[in-house]
Amino acid sequence: MLQSLSIRDFVIVSQLDLEFDVGFTVLTGETGAGKSILIDALSLALGARGEGGVTRAGCDKAEISAIFDISNNLEAKEWLAQTELESDAEELVLRRVMFADGRSRAYINGAVITVSQLKELGELLVDIYSQNAHHSLLKAATQRNVLDNFAGLSALAQQVATTYKTWHQLHQKRVEAEKNASQYADELADMQDKAVELSQLVLTPSEWDALQQEHLRLSNGASLITGGEECRELLSEGELSALKMLIQVQHKLQHLREFDESLKDAAETLDSALIQLEETDRFLNRYLQRAELDPARLAELDARLQNIHNLSRKYRVQPDELSQLLSKSQIRIAELELFANDGELAKQESSALDSYTQFAKKLSEGRQKAAIKLGSQITAEMQRLSLSGGKFEVALTKVAESELSPSVYGFEQIEFLVAGHAGVVAKPLAKAASGGELSRISLAIRVVTAQKESIPTMIFDEVDVGIGGGVAEVVGQLLKQLGSVQSESKLNQQANQQVNNKVNQRQVLVITHLPQVAALGKHHLRVSKSLVNAQTLSTIATLDAPERVEEIARMLGGIEITETTRKHAKEMLSR
Repeated sequence: MLQSLSIRDFVIVSQLDLEFDVGFTVLTGETGAGKSILIDALSLALGARGEGGVTRAGCDKAEISAIFDISNNLEAKEWLAQTELESDAEELVLRRVMFADGRSRAYINGAVITVSQLKELGELLVDIYSQNAHHSLLKAATQRNVLDNFAGLSALAQQVATTYKTWHQLHQKRVEAEKNASQYADELADMQDKAVELSQLVLTPSEWDALQQEHLRLSNGASLITGGEECRELLSEGELSALKMLIQVQHKLQHLREFDESLKDAAETLDSALIQLEETDRFLNRYLQRAELDPARLAELDARLQNIHNLSRKYRVQPDELSQLLSKSQIRIAELELFANDGELAKQESSALDSYTQFAKKLSEGRQKAAIKLGSQITAEMQRLSLSGGKFEVALTKVAESELSPSVYGFEQIEFLVAGHAGVVAKPLAKAASGGELSRISLAIRVVTAQKESIPTMIFDEVDVGIGGGVAEVVGQLLKQLGSVQSESKLNQQANQQVNNKVNQRQVLVITHLPQVAALGKHHLRVSKSLVNAQTLSTIATLDAPERVEEIARMLGGIEITETTRKHAKEMLSR
């Protein structure tokens, strides 16, 4: 849910900070006051492509920040986790900086990201319906998801995609095996020889370091024995050894302490040093008793290390990577043996295709039933929205035969078709409707499918273009209904134990010029502009009850607002 939006030095906005709530919010204002600025700014914060000229005159940059509550938006949380941008907080901060020279920067939770990443995340947070803004319902993927969600087929569609990928991988392997049979046979023979050679080496990753350490010790055995004996000679065995000299110092200090007790610390320190030196001497003695020259073991190590170095040079890897090379070789051998066994590979491919076909047929059956129901319900809503005689259809076009070329999305392509009025052939949604009609059709789609959808925030612009009277009130009622719907997303359905069965309350923001729509809003924002220091600036204010009466009266009346107009406005608000 959108919690707040902050705009700085954007077009004709100097500074604007808005707070948003759940439910149905209306945005009104005089023509030219800058109602579209809110959508334009939010669109940029959601990753829309930036254009020059958006910074306020005299400023070097514009900044837009949007804060969202994503406590129940599992899709957004999953996206953040996958991109390693998640945080412990339930708030999500999107920020966009647009510079006067055309450059821009994007941030998610303070981390610099690409605009394409910002757009990906933005599509999980807000849907904007207008002529100039991104419209997700025009995408084939969105139309397919709307139908599958409406029919409760999302999990089945995922199974179809998973089994398709399994089949596709096996199919590619079989085709590849047939095409490169001779080459793979040669590679298999080479790999088997390599695996035999590496297996005979029997080298583990940890053994390489141990071998080097043992070889270093044995190859310097004589030096170790001689050096150890020299150390003992200097430490304890020689006539002027360190221990004998320090013992003399110890005796001298003990005698001197009889005259000055302040020498106690020096004497105790020396006592401790003597204990450590004696322990060192005993350690060296034990070491020399165990030390011995082992030419046979040294020769054995020389041979093994030479063999390891020869293989590492032969296969162009580091010695400690030979065991990993063996594992990779064994995996590749298994793949090549499968390629060599055409019958087994074909059998696996056929089994995967059967599994895919089973799920895809079930998905097609569910889609065919749901398409009729969805088309009928949306058509009924269109009649209430001044689209009398209009018709909405969900076309399922077969795109694949299971025996030939399966599709990751199933056996059919899904497309929304619409006819604006009676006697017109239904055409694709993107081509058949004007801006205002498209917004109203989108509204009808969302009202019908709201309980199955997961986008928590919807913004409608020009949804009431070309309508008035009773139809305008119907539009307002539908928007209010849409704003009050509590929807459980598909991810919540799959993981409701993780969110304790919480649901997402809908948030709907509508830019309107009709008082019938504005009067039904739960919250009301008004856009106005004024001249400040020779600059035109736009502001947006939240209206209280008396201010709403004045604004609705303005929308109802002409140049002069009368008491009769105010009375009418109060009546509309009270309803």
